[in-house]
Amino acid sequence: MEIMDLDFEKHSKRRKTKHEDGPQTTGMELLPREIAQDILSRLPITSLVKFKCVCRAWRAMALDPQVVNLYFSCSTQDTDPCVILHSDFPIRNNLYFVDFAAEDEEKDKVKRLQAPFSSRMPEFEVVGSCNGLLCLADSLYNDSLYIYNPFTGGYKELPKSLQYPDQEVVFGFGFNPKTNEYKVIRIVYYRNGHGSYPRSRRVIYPLSHVQILTLGCPVWRSLGKASYRLVRRASETLVNGRLHWVSRPCRNKPARRLVSFDLTDEQFREVPKPDCGGLNRCDYHLAVLRGCLSVAVYCNYRRLEIWVMKEYNEKSSWVKEYKIGAYMPKGLKQNLDRPLKIWKNASNRRVVRALCVLKNGEILLEYKNRVLVSYDPKKGKFKDIDLQGTPKWFQTVVHVGSLNWIDTPPPSDWRSHGSGSSPSVS
Repeated sequence: MEIMDLDFEKHSKRRKTKHEDGPQTTGMELLPREIAQDILSRLPITSLVKFKCVCRAWRAMALDPQVVNLYFSCSTQDTDPCVILHSDFPIRNNLYFVDFAAEDEEKDKVKRLQAPFSSRMPEFEVVGSCNGLLCLADSLYNDSLYIYNPFTGGYKELPKSLQYPDQEVVFGFGFNPKTNEYKVIRIVYYRNGHGSYPRSRRVIYPLSHVQILTLGCPVWRSLGKASYRLVRRASETLVNGRLHWVSRPCRNKPARRLVSFDLTDEQFREVPKPDCGGLNRCDYHLAVLRGCLSVAVYCNYRRLEIWVMKEYNEKSSWVKEYKIGAYMPKGLKQNLDRPLKIWKNASNRRVVRALCVLKNGEILLEYKNRVLVSYDPKKGKFKDIDLQGTPKWFQTVVHVGSLNWIDTPPPSDWRSHGSGSSPSVS
């Protein structure tokens, strides 16, 4: 595969050897600073990555904190996102990306990202995406966590947390705009090893411990026991400064609940559910559509209903926004053996997953971890998205690509998007 970003750095080095007598002058430096910053803030992330590799002056302009903040301001719901494809097939984990905001030639290509720490953490899960940063967790030993910007190559290994011999971990990652802090939460369910549950099909972890880390702090803090038993998925939604999960039914709380964790006061709270009945089954998932908390519920005959909360935390604002009928993408007609170890956290019953709403109003869908499809709700038509270099199996993460880093938080009026050597991109 071609290493895109590395190639640009090689070309820039060649230019330096030819022009060692003095610094280069380009038309970009002659523009007023505000105009240059405005131009850069409107580029697709792939174009911005290329721009910063041209020369030192352009690199400094692209990494200017003011440009980073302007880039966030322009990355609104009117702009098509990047998507990160996480694949662990056939053996090692890999990250790929597609930039739907790129030029026509580039948006049809899947490029591979070379994480600089991949040799230390060959298998991982994506905890979450927020403001251009990914949080990745070791899926083998559960003891390593990294914050990573795939478009700058910057990364940071987080401090180790308290581990238990027999545990199940639910993660969350998000940004608190009130304090300009990033936080990672670990909700650990564990057992002490003395009890056994021979009649249970599923291993039961009766004990719990909530741990939280504010990025920049050296140690994790304990928040005590968990008030809810959450489904073992990383938080799929960050809305209004809160992470969201759905709870598991248990004896004292048999109904599934929509649970949030406030990154400001660090409290768990229930959020009103839509009157769809689907959360009491396993056939659902959470999503963020146009900045709103949404629930996609699977119905009979492989239909999908998407409920959207128009006003956060107002039960009456839940609206059944979309009805998506059954569809069989061409890519699913080819039978592929799916390795048993792939997607330990994925539900086998998920046929289709709603990802986001594109700039043209179409909904981006993922089918069976293998195919991306766009759906036009006005015409009721589906379109298979054919991409060059798509891995055979993947999980999709909606990502706002940027050159952001932990110490350059977005502006105070920014609403967190959750869907850090230069990276090698192939």
